[in-house]
Amino acid sequence: MSSKTPIVAIVGRPNVGKSTLFNRYAGRRQALVENSPGVTRDRIFAEIEVSGRPVLLVDTAGLDRQAERGLPRAVQAQAWIAVEEADAILFVVDGQGGLTGEDESLAKTLHRTSKPVSLLVNKIDVPKHEPRVAEFHALGFARVEAVSAEHGRGAWDALEALVAELPEADEPVGEDGDEGIRVALVGRPNVGKSSLVNRLLGAERVVVSDVPGTTRDAIDTRIERGGEVFTLVDTAGLRRPGRRSEIAERVSALMTERSLDRADVALIAIDASEGFTDQDAKVAQSARERGCATGILANKWDLLAAQEPGRAQQVRDEIAHGLRFMSDAPVLAVSALTGSGVDRILGQVSALAAVGRTRISTSDLNRWLEESVARHEPAMAQRGLRRHALKLFYATQTSVRPPSFVIFCNQPDALKVEYRRFLENRLREQFDLAGTPIRIRLRSRQH
Repeated sequence: MSSKTPIVAIVGRPNVGKSTLFNRYAGRRQALVENSPGVTRDRIFAEIEVSGRPVLLVDTAGLDRQAERGLPRAVQAQAWIAVEEADAILFVVDGQGGLTGEDESLAKTLHRTSKPVSLLVNKIDVPKHEPRVAEFHALGFARVEAVSAEHGRGAWDALEALVAELPEADEPVGEDGDEGIRVALVGRPNVGKSSLVNRLLGAERVVVSDVPGTTRDAIDTRIERGGEVFTLVDTAGLRRPGRRSEIAERVSALMTERSLDRADVALIAIDASEGFTDQDAKVAQSARERGCATGILANKWDLLAAQEPGRAQQVRDEIAHGLRFMSDAPVLAVSALTGSGVDRILGQVSALAAVGRTRISTSDLNRWLEESVARHEPAMAQRGLRRHALKLFYATQTSVRPPSFVIFCNQPDALKVEYRRFLENRLREQFDLAGTPIRIRLRSRQH
């Protein structure tokens, strides 16, 4: 299991340039940016690399929708989210607009944490703007940096300096550690995650309610079955409807991302009685992107009997279509209410964890690579007016959880996405890697 990825949250009052700064770091226009307060509607995450270290960057804009109920309240809520869940904080202020009461209020909250905080005075686009930084020293932070999110001036230096303040990640828990196989149970609110945990435990340990979003925290629960140890994490739902739940929604999403980051296996719970939704697919995609071996729990399967004939097959087809990007993930039909299928869950988890730990010898890998190329050669590479054969020389495995491989070839950039997909599918078939993501990197090597 990988060590925990540190979280850096970007906080500040509305319209100081948080989303522009986030986009600068993420390297793509991922957050909506517009010159009016409160346009960002969702918490945005991006995993980036800072000085060779993975960092989960969080754009906390979007809480601005609470402004009509009092801007100070929204600012304090935003600060609370960052302080509670982040490992370090980029506090952004507007160097053109000057110091405000909202900035001072937020600064007081941030001073209560022992976590590293860097104050970024944004919109200092040219050197002649630098005198504007002076008044912000009154906020009392040791690190005060002049930056321009729009032009990039000073932005990366400030982030690298902040990340350097973070301690090195803890050593990962070994396969025989006290946590055993760590399982993140994730999904939309009200799909029955807590009820499934309670059914597995045989006791009412997790608060269960028919109100969406009842689970507020991630609760770790240790289970021993058949000589194996499992640690279940029941996470808060990824989406909660309604304006009043917006703050809790963002906390839940961040906690879920962190749970997935620490998990060996992710179980995606869906409500079979409602069918498969786009949000279910997004949850599953997030789990796979975080490197978790993944299984699907189609909960409330018992309710399908009361629906129209053929509904069960229709739901199976919906799941297959919605998960066509990860069709190898196993699907279990279960019912937390009746207990049907629940006894198979931990066995499936154990199998998924084993797949995620798969190691393949270099000789077997290269035999697979030779056979795959013989079966289907890659397309010719175009270099100027000439076409060249694209050659794959050899492969080796670099890590597990998820299984990761390097293939050496003469022109890595010329290998098409379709051929990468072909190699991944052949790898799954040959070595029975169903349910786990696979990472394949190409590295250049000449003849």
